[in-house]
Amino acid sequence: MHIVVIGSGILGASTAYELVKTGHQVTLVDAGFKGQATYAGAGIVCPWVSARRDPDLYALAKASAIRYPHLISAINADGATKTGYNQCGALALAKDDETVEALVDEATQKREETDAVGVIERLSNEQAKAMFPPLNDDVQAVYVSGGARVDGAKLNQALIQAFEQRGGVCRQGHVSLKQDGTLAQVYINDEKIDADQIVVAAGAWTNDVLKPLDVTLSLEPQRGQIAHLTVDEETDHWPVVLPESSHYMLAFEGGRVVMGATRETGSGFDHRLTAGGVHDVLHEGLHVAPGLVEATLEDVRIGFRPMGPDGKPLLGCLSHTTNVTVATGLGPSGLTIGPYIGLLTAQLVTGQTLDQSIDHFDPLRKL
Repeated sequence: MHIVVIGSGILGASTAYELVKTGHQVTLVDAGFKGQATYAGAGIVCPWVSARRDPDLYALAKASAIRYPHLISAINADGATKTGYNQCGALALAKDDETVEALVDEATQKREETDAVGVIERLSNEQAKAMFPPLNDDVQAVYVSGGARVDGAKLNQALIQAFEQRGGVCRQGHVSLKQDGTLAQVYINDEKIDADQIVVAAGAWTNDVLKPLDVTLSLEPQRGQIAHLTVDEETDHWPVVLPESSHYMLAFEGGRVVMGATRETGSGFDHRLTAGGVHDVLHEGLHVAPGLVEATLEDVRIGFRPMGPDGKPLLGCLSHTTNVTVATGLGPSGLTIGPYIGLLTAQLVTGQTLDQSIDHFDPLRKL
């Protein structure tokens, strides 16, 4: 079976990789839009101490976190070794004992479900700063060893490298669909491509791709501005930092520290750094880690998250076509759950039994 996957972000690349692993002929095509969320983002894989309360989203995040090490091993075996993934642990910050105790209880309950949570430790401010030196002096933390971080751009490149190593074909260009009875046809730069199945995983641009099929999803771009700093010390071992807010902080090798991120709903595809957005990221980041005040601000990146109507993925087959599957709407959870959603998408397209129910993720649902 020849399957065309439209969109080579983390979800599209993961889907294509899972499909080619099962022996299918796969073409992965991307239009190269400016502001793709995967390349701007840095991901946290730690549902063990999280503000994520939706049970459907937690089930996805849990399954994805458990599966991540196996995916990384498979990619490595296919010759792609620079994945940007590291199980470095996570620090969930709190200012009072009651919050710390709640975090410990949450992580402990989740550890009863899976050993992937790892070691759980309550840390004093001094102990927390020993792990992440720039932290504020007035916080304590709960450390969870099973937390991990991932560099979106590196993981995506590794997935595509492994995909091509297995015989997958990558193309770049303008992609368009046309309705032909109950089937959809796909064109790349006006060249018709014979495809048995089509996966539309074009992130925030998915509605543009689906427009010729007279389909409009409840989906909009949400701009995220994320700051990349550098410090003059080795940071590869620093854990992820989860403050008591929607912001976050994580570190990579080479002294790189990432502060994120704004969540600008209603932004459209306005690819600009804004004074307010940059201020918001830096203000929140320096409040949590004032020791970074002298760090070099190397870059501020912009990505457009694909936001569905309720924060859950949009995943399923279109009812009026027999060969189009939609996979998008991961919002701020793209790097957390994207590879696992890619697996579910591949299973759906090829008629396999899904590892998890997708009943709540109908792509045509409305609120």
